[in-house]
Amino acid sequence: MNYIIFGFEHYNPLGIARSLGESGIKPIGIIIKNNRKITSKSKYFNKIYFVNNIEEGYEVLKAEFSGKDNFIFTSDDQIENYLDEHYDELKDDFYFFNCGQKGGVATYQNKYNILKMAEKHGISYLKTWTVNKGEIPHDIQYPIITKAIISTLDNWKDDMIICHNENELIEAYKVIRSEKILLQKYIKKKNELCMEGCSVNRGKDVLISIASTYNYQLEDSYSPYMTVSNLENDDLKTKLKNMIEDIGFEGIFEIEFLIDQDNSLYFLEINFRNSTWSYASTVAGMPLPIIWANGMKDECIVSNCEVKIKEPFNAMVEFDDYRIRVKTGKISKKEWIRELKNAKCRYYLGKNDIKPFLSVCIHKVEKTLHMVEE
Repeated sequence: MNYIIFGFEHYNPLGIARSLGESGIKPIGIIIKNNRKITSKSKYFNKIYFVNNIEEGYEVLKAEFSGKDNFIFTSDDQIENYLDEHYDELKDDFYFFNCGQKGGVATYQNKYNILKMAEKHGISYLKTWTVNKGEIPHDIQYPIITKAIISTLDNWKDDMIICHNENELIEAYKVIRSEKILLQKYIKKKNELCMEGCSVNRGKDVLISIASTYNYQLEDSYSPYMTVSNLENDDLKTKLKNMIEDIGFEGIFEIEFLIDQDNSLYFLEINFRNSTWSYASTVAGMPLPIIWANGMKDECIVSNCEVKIKEPFNAMVEFDDYRIRVKTGKISKKEWIRELKNAKCRYYLGKNDIKPFLSVCIHKVEKTLHMVEE
């Protein structure tokens, strides 16, 4: 069996490599080149193919591994979408994240479609309007946030703009690139809830392993410091499992909700691939890449793999958190180091896999020296 990580130089696919490697499996990497080496520095890889783009990576995948038993792990929407488009070419030779047909994943990467699926299963979401760029609904309620309906375009996050009135929305339309836009009621969030899991057997067997909330809030982004536990809301868990089954998804996923000031939950989206935070599930004793692969290969019940987290723990994206809190003076270096030591899950600083962390440190030093020389 080949375990293939198809991804970029980022700590997300690094978490997949560590989840596999810590279980005794040495994966193969198809890594898109970048000046900053992160994923490819992991000690756990058996072999790495460096490629220039997704298309070239796909050619390597087909040329080197067709006709064998292979698992493919994806960690970003663009690569996942590309494999989804080539479903018919891959389905006989590979286990990969899919919805059972070409374009199945793309259907629910569309924000309008996934919101309607949530509504079907009794899951609340914020008031939403779907419009062509430039249109202003007559019943719009400000403030709103603009979103690209499709999240597989380059720099799609640039289309996320908070607008407090019509003039701001008109100005936002001048810089938004997407032609089809989601306008969604914007609320001041209390927190976010992010759930990691995996599913097999066309979504009939689902594990939701962990649920994370952020230890501090950022208005226009996610926090890189979080508390990890199990999802204790059984009613919500049942609805989400039914939704995954209805979609027919097989793979690793992440589900995101907003939490408002009254602790009400509002569904945001499902990421149909390995997420940034899923390595925390491995730290909790539930390595999603292993559980999913075993579930696909042996038809085991993935829901039986759930581990009770006795005490919630912290997870930290070290470099991002340092930049946000220490460099801005929110906390001292001493306080930050203490919190870093207490974080059970660290996304760069692997206990037995130090080279990715050192590689980023060296890159930052080289970048600083280059700026000084200029």
